[in-house]
Amino acid sequence: MTDRIVLLGTKGGPAIRPGGAMPTSSLLQLAGLNIVVDCGLGVARSLVEAGVALPKIDAVFITHLHSDHVLELGPLLHTAWTTGLKRPIPVFGPVGTTVYMRHFLASMAFDNTIRVEDEGRIPLNDLVSVTEYDEGALPPLSGIGVDALRVDHPPVTDCFALRFSHSGRRVVFSADTAYFPPLAEFAHRADVLVHEAMLPEGVDRLVARTGNAARLKQHLHASHCTVADAAKIAKDADVGHLCLNHLIPADDPEITAEDFERQARTIWQGSLTIGDDGVEIPIGGSTD
Repeated sequence: MTDRIVLLGTKGGPAIRPGGAMPTSSLLQLAGLNIVVDCGLGVARSLVEAGVALPKIDAVFITHLHSDHVLELGPLLHTAWTTGLKRPIPVFGPVGTTVYMRHFLASMAFDNTIRVEDEGRIPLNDLVSVTEYDEGALPPLSGIGVDALRVDHPPVTDCFALRFSHSGRRVVFSADTAYFPPLAEFAHRADVLVHEAMLPEGVDRLVARTGNAARLKQHLHASHCTVADAAKIAKDADVGHLCLNHLIPADDPEITAEDFERQARTIWQGSLTIGDDGVEIPIGGSTD
């Protein structure tokens, strides 16, 4: 298995629109493991399209509990189970992830029970283990080091950037965050930094379509990072490759990848990917 990242969903926010990108989720293939980072709508289908059989998922990490990052966590695990999952899948998430899973499993009690009785399946409850994490080192995952950094995403307190390390390779996912300078040290010399990015001129158009304009606009500016600031983090961190992800806006026909790239290039001259669903990024290399 080649070490790579596959962007499964690249849209910031939970709304989906015809022809637009899907909400946030990523596949990290590292040291022979299939690791899912965040579970926005569409993650199960996107994994299959990326060539990963759902029972082959080795671990799931949730950066925070906003719906565009966690809504399909339960359905992903359940669909993996109905596809033939027979081994445990560890789930790592912030405080509240256990409650989410408990209620999801309870909501599916009828289906889970009847499939165990009728089809002889191992109970799904026995295959899902949740570890709630805080800032700092997480338990190693089959030799992969995992570290978490609390980032600035108000009003959410428990939102974490994640760093995965193995054999000298490092991949960092920013999670949702406003401009947060400590992230540069956390991502220092990473092979790939996957960082959220907001295009300021697209915000007014976005809130006009979504409603609740004043409050939403205030939230976006307080809780998310502009393209230029994401590029500054990458430059200060001296990363090998910058991937802009969780794009805001990601489904405006008048805003293109070139608009994101133009702003990033005012600061970042290195290897760059503008997120798009299905894009692959080799770790230790670059993408077209």
